[in-house]
Amino acid sequence: MDYCLGDGAGGAGIWSAEPTLDIDGDGVLDAFPLDLDADGRPDDALADLDGPPFDGMADHALHDRDGPEPVYFTDDGSGTWAVAVDRTGQLRWFGLDGVEVGPAGGAGPMVDFDGDGLTDDRLLDTDGDGLADRVLAGDAGDTAYADRDGDGRWDVKLADTDGDGRADSAGEV
Repeated sequence: MDYCLGDGAGGAGIWSAEPTLDIDGDGVLDAFPLDLDADGRPDDALADLDGPPFDGMADHALHDRDGPEPVYFTDDGSGTWAVAVDRTGQLRWFGLDGVEVGPAGGAGPMVDFDGDGLTDDRLLDTDGDGLADRVLAGDAGDTAYADRDGDGRWDVKLADTDGDGRADSAGEV
């Protein structure tokens, strides 16, 4: 599994490690231990939980996995482990029709938001309140939705029509 961590001085390094832990209890090795919080114990972990299919990239960090209350984090899209999530990474979210879908509907970080039959749309909770406020839709993430006022309703749709990774158009939903 590949992972990237900052060095504390503005740089970052990329490493690989073989999974040796089963964090979600499904019988598949999906994480490896390390010391993320510098307490001298490898009681933290990085895990690949965004599958199946799993992509071999760490997408969850787990702090104090052997403690009474382990804490899970996910990447907020900026490359930092900043967004706290529940154990399964589930978020509440609303569809484009305004109807709440998750977590009762099994919503996790990867869902079928755009209704194309593929679970290739990534939910993001940038403010950590458990309600998705960003969606990167499609395999290439060429469409994004944002909830600007935190009410759970999608306000803005961004599109990258030329594939350069930057939005070319914005409109109301």
